Amino acid sequence: MKNSVVAIGISLLTVGLTQVGLAQKTNAERARIAAEMEKSVRTEMLTYWYPLAVDKEFGGFLSAFTYDFKPTGPQDKMIVTQARHVWTTAKAAERYPSVTHYKSDSQHGFQFLRDKMWDNEYGGFYTLVDRNGTVKGVGTKEAYGNAFGLYALSAYYHMSKDTAALNLAKKTFHWLEQHSHDPVYKGYFQHLQRNGTPIKRNAAVPSTSDLGYKDQNSSIHLLEALTELYAVWPDPLVRERLSEMLLLIRDKITTPKGNLVLFFQPDWTPVSFRDSSEAVILKHRNLDHVSFGHDVETAYLMLEASHALGLKNDETTLRVGKRMVDHALTTGFDKSVGGFYDQGYYFKDKPGMSIIRESKNWWSQAEGLNTLLLMANKYPDDPMQYFNNYKLLWQYCQTYLIDHEHGDWYEEGLDKDPQRRTGQKGHIWKATYHTYRALTSCVDQSRENPAGHTGK
Repeated sequence: MKNSVVAIGISLLTVGLTQVGLAQKTNAERARIAAEMEKSVRTEMLTYWYPLAVDKEFGGFLSAFTYDFKPTGPQDKMIVTQARHVWTTAKAAERYPSVTHYKSDSQHGFQFLRDKMWDNEYGGFYTLVDRNGTVKGVGTKEAYGNAFGLYALSAYYHMSKDTAALNLAKKTFHWLEQHSHDPVYKGYFQHLQRNGTPIKRNAAVPSTSDLGYKDQNSSIHLLEALTELYAVWPDPLVRERLSEMLLLIRDKITTPKGNLVLFFQPDWTPVSFRDSSEAVILKHRNLDHVSFGHDVETAYLMLEASHALGLKNDETTLRVGKRMVDHALTTGFDKSVGGFYDQGYYFKDKPGMSIIRESKNWWSQAEGLNTLLLMANKYPDDPMQYFNNYKLLWQYCQTYLIDHEHGDWYEEGLDKDPQRRTGQKGHIWKATYHTYRALTSCVDQSRENPAGHTGK
């Protein structure tokens, strides 16, 4: 009996030492990857973009760059890109205070938002202006673009304490509240005329255009913007809208499988072509597919919003977020070399998920890194092996997405799209926001949550 007890004790000690050894190994891997990410942010991203992208002649930021970072094209300026540059430089100014130009870069960008992109007559941010700030087209506006304006202003105010930025953030929020917010069915109308009148869709037969629909993409980034705003302006109505968007995305826009529905009628009836032929479905693919990148991104944004709201033991949001990540890993992740595919679809006459676009765009992989590490912290022993997939995805990014010679990330992974090696590094839909946020978040998570600790 005594020998049995001793044997059990030795066995338990061995198991314990093994677990300690595994935790130490995992912590070492976390530290190594975090160091690689921090170095990449500073030497392969920020130093290439700033101050090069600062448009000293006309204000704001240049948008378009060749593969080797030469400015190219007419340099039209979209609210989304300009705001993302303001946000990134504001965050970089706080993170790296010794690099003094990040603060002045962010201030420079804020002034362009305030002086050129804000509509002084009707309010709201224009969607697109030319390089010198002249409005292009009829001055239509979008909730999506104004969400990023709000996001940037909030971050810039947090960094600078410039009350002009906070005042403009408040004006933006109230403009969205007055014009874009739907008091009946909740959420926000995406497309707006210059005077703020929503463009609503009433047609019985959906077209190939998203004009007039409500959508997941503007919804998740409104959630993100309201989270950032609430941190600097904890107004009761901001809290109400933030909570409203969290519940709407979690409980209505996300399906029981764990993927987001992309587009909706104004009353949140999903737009779906699943009962149509495959040809019709593919024709409407931009309105109706599974977007694995948005799914993993949204899991993080929901948990961030829940944390900002101070919701304790929010098991529902955590459960839905985990389901979203698990679904994306199971059905849309390349398990051999890594990387989330761009698009999938559940065809009614085919089993399981069909991948309908195999490209692996840069932003999905960046968002995937952030959320996989978050899930690894929450569920370190989960069968989904979040940390191992996180390591695989980072290796994929190092091999196929980060341009170690010319800087920044290719638009899509070279394993599937080798022609992207000489594609543009920057354009109005590609800047530094996704990659900067994801990598710095991973670095911070690695420092705050060593292996075996579940974090917040």
